[in-house]
Amino acid sequence: MKQHLRILKELQYPTGLFAASRKAVPTGYEKAWLRDNFYECLAFEKIGDWETVRKTYRAILDIFLKHEYKIDHAIAKKPEHRYQYIHPRYNPETFDEFWEEWGNKQNDAIGAILFKIGKLEHVKGIRLLENDNDKRVIQKLVDYLASIEYWHDPDSGMWEEDEEVHASSIGACVAGLKMIKKYTDIKVPRELIKAGEKTLHAMLPRESRRKYVDLALLSLIYPYNVVTKKERDIILDNVKYHLLRKHGVIRYKNDHYYNKNPDGYSEEAEWTFGFSWLAIIFEKMKKWDLAKEYISLAKQTINSDGEIPELYFCNSRDFNENSPLGWSESLFIVAVYKMNRKHLNVD
Repeated sequence: MKQHLRILKELQYPTGLFAASRKAVPTGYEKAWLRDNFYECLAFEKIGDWETVRKTYRAILDIFLKHEYKIDHAIAKKPEHRYQYIHPRYNPETFDEFWEEWGNKQNDAIGAILFKIGKLEHVKGIRLLENDNDKRVIQKLVDYLASIEYWHDPDSGMWEEDEEVHASSIGACVAGLKMIKKYTDIKVPRELIKAGEKTLHAMLPRESRRKYVDLALLSLIYPYNVVTKKERDIILDNVKYHLLRKHGVIRYKNDHYYNKNPDGYSEEAEWTFGFSWLAIIFEKMKKWDLAKEYISLAKQTINSDGEIPELYFCNSRDFNENSPLGWSESLFIVAVYKMNRKHLNVD
């Protein structure tokens, strides 16, 4: 635990934002993603390190305040071009956007931030919204999701690829709106939530028109919890049957990213955080044996440097340059911490 917390903490910049991977990596992962910061903070939230959590979300709120004019434009008129959407990644020191094309239309990132701020404020009693400026910009994020009509807006989704209507993106927005609605100063029309719920349950268990099974669907179970038990069980069965591999979980079939086959088929990269993600879900379901099994598999993804990389190449122990991956380190910490607490009989 201490080792992996130290590794994860080393990815944080003085501003509070986390890099996706080590700061000197040449792949672009030295930048800060809204989504990655959401997942990287889960470990610190789990151990009760609220100073780190507050510092990260303070930086995220300052990002939105810096780019508030852009949110205003998107609210006034539904965006027609990708650059008009809220950007998903930023310079971790200046909070500036990066303008190169990277599948930058990612609605789930906004849902994630609303979800966590709402949960920390309402459920955990952790004060993040310090003044009227913070409350104003969070209200604008709600209005932004209404303007883009998130429930049928094609985006690049969690994997930042081709634009489609993604169940995981809709689910993140539904979860975010439901959670932030509990904060009394933020107004969320019930119809805005219902529109997303209707589309989400009509799409499931599919992720999108082109993808039947996708690792991103696990987010609808944890952390968002926006699926029925039947939907949950189908998603888990599909992920285990179609996507589970020896050194990780592939994102979806025929995933080209770091595919070992030059043709881009059948030798998909195996993502390490899939094991920890499944372990956390099975812990929540009180299926302890399955949780222990996936924690054991997650431990085996730790490389010779003591880090958990982003992925392993198909059927090999060769991993890519993005090591450590903050997201993987964080979910591993959450899984191990929760299982340790269970064995100590601590709630």
